[in-house]
Amino acid sequence: EVQLQASGGGLVQSGGSLRLSCLISGSEFTFDEYVIGWFRQASGKEREVMACASGSDRSTYYADSANGRFTISSNNARKTVYLQMNNLRPDDTAVYYCATTLTRYGSRWYCPRAHSFGMKFWGKGTLVTVSS
Repeated sequence: EVQLQASGGGLVQSGGSLRLSCLISGSEFTFDEYVIGWFRQASGKEREVMACASGSDRSTYYADSANGRFTISSNNARKTVYLQMNNLRPDDTAVYYCATTLTRYGSRWYCPRAHSFGMKFWGKGTLVTVSS
């Protein structure tokens, strides 16, 4: 069983930055076999993928709204994945989740299809609020 624990959310002003962390536990998880991503869900909206990474091909994927502002990275030894978010806007306000799934596909193929194919393991979300 893989478990994920997201942290780092909070209140920030527009234009500010936050770094989210996702601690992964469970012996079956390896960065080489799993895709891991950050998702968010704003009030009244569907959950959407923001950024993903896969160790198998060392690829990353970003949603258009995240590209250029968000960066996904990992510390494999600590089994921790990060989402650095810069130049935050009020419309970034949402609950952010990290999730992972075992797949032979890289992030650039899998993550745009994550809504259809699903992510097997989810952490509890962390709330990010961006004030104007």
